[in-house]
Amino acid sequence: MEDYPRNLAEFEARFGSERACREYLCQLRWPQGFRCPRCGHDKSWTVRAALLECAGCGHQASATAGTIFQDTRKPLQSWFRAMWWLTSQKNGASALGLQRVLGLGSYKTAWTWLHKLRRAMVRPGRERLSGRVELDEIYWGGLEEGVRGRQTDAKALLAVAAEEDGAGIGRIRMRAIPNASGDSLMAFVGESVELGSVVHTDGWLGYEPLERKGYRHEVSYLEGQPAQASELLPRVHRVVSLLKRWLLGTHQGAVSHEHLAYYLDEFTFRFNRRKSSSRGKLFYRLVQQAVAVEPTPYKAIVGGVGTRLPGDHNM
Repeated sequence: MEDYPRNLAEFEARFGSERACREYLCQLRWPQGFRCPRCGHDKSWTVRAALLECAGCGHQASATAGTIFQDTRKPLQSWFRAMWWLTSQKNGASALGLQRVLGLGSYKTAWTWLHKLRRAMVRPGRERLSGRVELDEIYWGGLEEGVRGRQTDAKALLAVAAEEDGAGIGRIRMRAIPNASGDSLMAFVGESVELGSVVHTDGWLGYEPLERKGYRHEVSYLEGQPAQASELLPRVHRVVSLLKRWLLGTHQGAVSHEHLAYYLDEFTFRFNRRKSSSRGKLFYRLVQQAVAVEPTPYKAIVGGVGTRLPGDHNM
């Protein structure tokens, strides 16, 4: 049974202590009851408030170990407020906004938290798209002189897939790809679309392997008129338009290639849950996935981008 606060008042009443937050993490991490990660025993007792000690082998476990909350020095209450605020923002969130809302003394902390939470927006083993699916590639970035067609240097090439839902759009998937080759496109399709689905594309040669890979392939040829792309693949191009508006509006376009994938994950998380009638359910999904995602230290998030924090226009 899904258990989550329906509004801000319920959220504040329920998560007013560290113990309440920790118990909620335990509930989501072990929905069938505690299981020792070492021996599988189902009996335990609490040690020093934050640890569970296995009655079978004595191994000590916590609700935060092995999750994005591992080794955090901040209260879980602050993390919970961050997740509630993040899922309550219909148009996305900036690190500066999170810093202001939580009263964090460090912009670096707010920026890091958002990137950790974006990594939790992709549920492990999530269902692939099915039925009829539109598929195309688009560019993100500035204009490049001397670059034509599907070539790119400074721009990022994105593969975008959108389910058909009558005249509307169902779920979506998107990913940055190294190029528009058949290998790159088929790797994206394989992880994003169920076998046997109808995949609707333009006439690009990179899509030719679809039939051999077990998909039904429907092709619409542009016949040298690029302006028709939005009409032939309307759902994908609607999604792309919304994505670009979101990146330019919420983040002022200041999203580095190194971190673009995680912004795409956030956009997908929000888009696929856009019809949800409860903000509390989005919060529930994010916390549920946060305890299923392995920790990522700050150095791994920053990677090779240097000491300047990228990916947020309000630095």
